Amino acid sequence: MPSKRGVRKPATEDPLRQIQVLPKLEVGPVQVKRRQIQCPYTVTKHNSISTFNLTYRFEEDVFDPSDPLSVNLASMITAQVAINYGLFCDEILFHDDLDAVDQKFISDMMANTAREIFVLKFLEPNVFLTGKAAHLAAVKKESYLQARLSFHGKKSSSSRDQKSKKSIFWAADKTKHAVLSSGGKDSLLSFGLLKEMGKEVHPIFINESGRHWFTALNGYRYFASTYSETSKVWTNCDRLFAWILRHLPFVRQDFSRIRSDDYPIRLWTVAVFLFGALPLIRKRRIGRLIIGDEYDTTNRTTTEGIVHYNGYYDQSRYFDNVLTRYFFRKAWTVSQFSLLRPLSELLIEKILYERYPFLQRNQVSCHATHIKDNRVFPCGKCEKCRRIVGILKAIGGDPTNCGYTPEQITACLRALPEKGIHQETAGAQHLFYLLKEKELVARAPENVNIKSRPEIARLRFDPEKSPITTVPSDLRRPLFKIFQKHADGAVKRLGRLWTDFNLIDDPEMNAPYLFESKESKSRKKGQASSGPVKTPNPHLLAELSWPEAQKRFKEVDIALLPVGSIEQHGPHLPLDTDAFDAQYLAQKVAEACSEPKPLVLPLIPYGVSYHHEDFSGTLGISPKTLSDLVYDIGMGAARHAVIKLIIINGHGGNIPALQFAAQMINRDAHIFTCVETGETSEKDVNVITETTNDVHAGEVETSTALANRPHLVHTDKLRKYVPRFSSRYLNFSSKRSVEWYARVAKISPTGVLGDPTKASRQKGKKIWDNMIKHLVEFVEDLKTMSLDEIYHRRY
Repeated sequence: MPSKRGVRKPATEDPLRQIQVLPKLEVGPVQVKRRQIQCPYTVTKHNSISTFNLTYRFEEDVFDPSDPLSVNLASMITAQVAINYGLFCDEILFHDDLDAVDQKFISDMMANTAREIFVLKFLEPNVFLTGKAAHLAAVKKESYLQARLSFHGKKSSSSRDQKSKKSIFWAADKTKHAVLSSGGKDSLLSFGLLKEMGKEVHPIFINESGRHWFTALNGYRYFASTYSETSKVWTNCDRLFAWILRHLPFVRQDFSRIRSDDYPIRLWTVAVFLFGALPLIRKRRIGRLIIGDEYDTTNRTTTEGIVHYNGYYDQSRYFDNVLTRYFFRKAWTVSQFSLLRPLSELLIEKILYERYPFLQRNQVSCHATHIKDNRVFPCGKCEKCRRIVGILKAIGGDPTNCGYTPEQITACLRALPEKGIHQETAGAQHLFYLLKEKELVARAPENVNIKSRPEIARLRFDPEKSPITTVPSDLRRPLFKIFQKHADGAVKRLGRLWTDFNLIDDPEMNAPYLFESKESKSRKKGQASSGPVKTPNPHLLAELSWPEAQKRFKEVDIALLPVGSIEQHGPHLPLDTDAFDAQYLAQKVAEACSEPKPLVLPLIPYGVSYHHEDFSGTLGISPKTLSDLVYDIGMGAARHAVIKLIIINGHGGNIPALQFAAQMINRDAHIFTCVETGETSEKDVNVITETTNDVHAGEVETSTALANRPHLVHTDKLRKYVPRFSSRYLNFSSKRSVEWYARVAKISPTGVLGDPTKASRQKGKKIWDNMIKHLVEFVEDLKTMSLDEIYHRRY
């Protein structure tokens, strides 16, 4: 379809080069004080250098300047503004200490934001643009990130290293909730709901240095005088945004005088505030960060063939998930979510007005406010004012409660049909339907079809935008019961239709929240004990009773199934080498994962070992037997609500049978199933070892045995036997090798295929560390994803 500005000519060259105008943007080094951080932003352009100091100030001590983790957090806070400019720079250089997790987050988010800005700010009408940039041609690219990212700081210790040293950044309390507060309806309602549910709530306001702070001022003054947990963080990020605009020649330099509800360029804004709240969250050990986002902010759409998030990525459920994953990878046990995902804007305003009018009185949803008698009032002219007045009148509310005058209310209602509002299509249709029913408007704008859309007044549960499980399980029942008192019921999306359903009795109400698990109850104080008390390991299925297993399956949806073999491993290693290694790896991975830890299923010790049967002690099963056994176990796990199954394979001969079983499980149970036989760490293991064609009982397996079971290694019987073949396509370690099969005795008289004499305990420890590390990262990725997010990347 043509764009809103007409049919575009195909691009003959990359149009993005026209807006790549900044040779270098440098960020840092950050200066850290106990109550303040300051970070220079430096633009180098045409032999000129210009610097602006980004500042965050806190009302209490939140940093330790001598603590590397404090400095790392400060570095990530001050890096967020830069994520907006990957489209415009040749290079962005970060001078601060950012570890691999930080760097990946920044790179991914900058690539995502570059695409969003290109589509929303350059392919859509933008009053702030001038010159050729206002008419860029659409172009589809793999990545819209033009800047080369350089990280020159001394890298911080990885979160996993910190964890192993028992130096966790913060241990969070899930009963404490921080609400990122702005004075808008979403954060006001989130606070009111949590307070009513009896939770400890910390409203955290981010005080921009300019007039945008006026929107939050009424709310902040009320909370600061009423609730001691209220905090404010001052920042001049808005001045930094304006300073950078001065360096972009395609932006009109009178931008500050243009009246608009949109920012000229930036789209990565929420994180600039959100990261500023993290030092307070860390200090107070808050476990949950609440942002107020509604149903229609999770949206994927297409413009001229480019898939994007419609400019709402940092208000979407994808954003919540990616931030929580980032926090967990840093060992910051904080989860981020919105309470309001099932609600339309109209329903949010309705609940706030009807249930918490004392909070709604402080609502300011206008960015052109003014102060009168020490209180902030809305302008009554902008799109946001029209929308809020229209919604309040449609639900029978009184806009004067939040500062609108009768004259402003009349003017807003008169302007609604002429100027319209920015709202999801169904929401706008239903709003004008309600207003016309009340004879408050006679018609709607030309682009709005007046129509009753009853789902707007109901709780909407969409598997992508607003699943029930987006809220932690302990909040669901009290929260949804409050919602139902003000909504016209609940609907669930099935295909393209909304279907009524019984929310409170829905099985999904008991499903686990992906990012948290219930803590195991500790033994009561004073309980008699005759010695060490052994309790079941909650991530080992075999050790649980059936009620314990039932509870655990409600908390976690990912399982590890170790599969090995009982077969010869030369004259120097035990027969259960593959079985032990698979089980050991599965258990160590589960132990190293964050909560909720994956469930480790009991080991399948036997494998496909016919090719080792010429050596005594080998006990194998057929490929059919193994695949049938794994299939039955996988289907059983799926019936217990496991939707992600990782088969950890300790024996290469099992691969065909396991891959077949995995395919059948995926086909019949529709769950994610994969086979891991060392692929996640093979590249690193090859660097540690030196023997080619080392595939059985050689350098690798002997090293790993020396690392964890040295008493079972007969070091006096280590003998080298590295096979050589007549064709390079038969070499096991060749990248061009074909898969082929033979009885081992025809190749090696000892059963060894490699060089165990080069094995060492040190190599074995490195191999185990690498295998565990990469599998943990893989599990952590999978654990926090829905099946849809596995199939389609959500940044």
